[in-house]
Amino acid sequence: MSQATPFDGFFKQMNDASQQWWQQWVNAVAPTVDDALPHLVPKVLATVPAHTAEWQARQAEYYQQQLDLWLGLIGAREAAPAVQPDKGDRRFNSPEWDAPLFSWIKQNYLLTSRYLLQMVDAAQTDDALREKAAFFTRQYLDAVSPANFALTNPEVMKLAAETNGDSLKEGMRRLMDDISKGTITMTDESQFEVGRNLAVTEGAVVFENDILQLIQYTPLTAQVNEVPLLIVPPCVNKYYIMDLQAENSMVRWCVEQGNTVFLVSWRSIPPELGNLQWDDYVDSGVIKAAEVVRKITRREQMNVLSFCIGGGLVATAIPVMQSRNLDWFRSVTLMTSMLDHSDPGDIKHYIDWNLIRSREAQLDKGGIVSGKELARTFSSLRANDLIWNYVVSSYLKGKTPPPFDLLYWNNDSADLALPMHTFFLRNMYLENNLAKPGSFSLCGVPIDLTTVSTPTYVFAAREDHIVPWKSAWGTLRIFKGPTRFVLGASGHIAGTINHPAAGKRNYWVNDNAATLPDTWFDGAESRPGSWWVDWNNWLQQYTGKKVAARKTLGAAGFKPIEPAPGRYVKEKRD
Repeated sequence: MSQATPFDGFFKQMNDASQQWWQQWVNAVAPTVDDALPHLVPKVLATVPAHTAEWQARQAEYYQQQLDLWLGLIGAREAAPAVQPDKGDRRFNSPEWDAPLFSWIKQNYLLTSRYLLQMVDAAQTDDALREKAAFFTRQYLDAVSPANFALTNPEVMKLAAETNGDSLKEGMRRLMDDISKGTITMTDESQFEVGRNLAVTEGAVVFENDILQLIQYTPLTAQVNEVPLLIVPPCVNKYYIMDLQAENSMVRWCVEQGNTVFLVSWRSIPPELGNLQWDDYVDSGVIKAAEVVRKITRREQMNVLSFCIGGGLVATAIPVMQSRNLDWFRSVTLMTSMLDHSDPGDIKHYIDWNLIRSREAQLDKGGIVSGKELARTFSSLRANDLIWNYVVSSYLKGKTPPPFDLLYWNNDSADLALPMHTFFLRNMYLENNLAKPGSFSLCGVPIDLTTVSTPTYVFAAREDHIVPWKSAWGTLRIFKGPTRFVLGASGHIAGTINHPAAGKRNYWVNDNAATLPDTWFDGAESRPGSWWVDWNNWLQQYTGKKVAARKTLGAAGFKPIEPAPGRYVKEKRD
């Protein structure tokens, strides 16, 4: 009788568990994908002009490269690698991939991937269909990478041998834990707690209703700017991306600059509030928060700093406020916010009329859009970095991910009301109505953003996969007031949350007006460090004079309810 090994039964268990996890992931993403998707790529590939001389030459090159790989593997020929990973592709960096068999596996995968993408690119179909097919082809190729499977990843097999199979056992345990949670663990979550070492800037909740808590922060300077600052974060995530830890908190930094800071902490919506509309987020959200800020500070106006979808809420609130003669915003800042959705990036491939119609059929009943569903969708836009990297590290290698506050926040999702989210997808992403004056109404008011003359600072991030920077640039074509556009390095989060003390990255500025984003960038000056410094300098013209800092938080009728960060941000839903 053969002796049992640590590997007995593991791969069957891993396969079964992986199928279960995949099914959960597919169930979450599937509602956002056209029913015709399984046939999309074959349909597009069928239009490839396979009989042309150019394409036949490309096929011949591919077959020759595959032959060279085989000859190199059996030692019949010594040749340089036929293909190298793209710059920034870290999947095959380990020296274990240089062993003959695994080098062949790697290069075969890379060659075939390139060939398939070339086929899609050569397809004779319309640009939109070709682009969609290319996106889902890349998704498929990322998923079937040999790095994602134990038997074809030499790093995984080496570690399993070194640990006598313990790494595989631990990976199985982690996989089962994540299946039960319905999400991929990206960081050591035991190292963080909201209110203990995240979202710890001192302050108090001074107002709350069903959808938000309003936090006022304790001054950190003897004198403060006369005009208060209201921060409106996105409602699809918890607000503390802007208040992680002291060394990277944008909220704390704003307070340190002498601002009287208020912040909207959006609630993760419970099922009983599943009928909330976009109008509610505008009226009972942005406008109500601004009203409370005015009453507490006794100031007529405030500056507003908004982030991502928070910028969309602020922008749509302005025409409603104008109709009520509420001139409350002295300036507006839009951080990685998209008002012109004519080119929203890869997220558009998940949003179509099938999705909207299926959801609109449920609007009378209301409902909740899971924050985990939204997080998985956004992660899939950068699948190698935000999905497969952690699958390999946690499930195949059994490693505990290092503590990282930003990734802890990324997994701490917020739920949205179905009507509100469906309205957002239809009017912004599918119909691009924010760029079409009067195409829809909110709170009984036709929305025309071309009437917005409020001074506006527009920040975008050059590598943003959620709000492409050239789409963020579109705000300059819509708003009619004075605008300043600044472009930061890196992506949606890392480019935005960039504390000056870290001395990281750079940003581009160009004071000369330009009609096209590429023209603006060609003439832009690169400056080292954080864009926050430029923004703070710009903001000074709207902050008024210096006044003594208030010694107490809140005011009559708005007594502190509880210390910051408040209850709403700590709520977790399944």
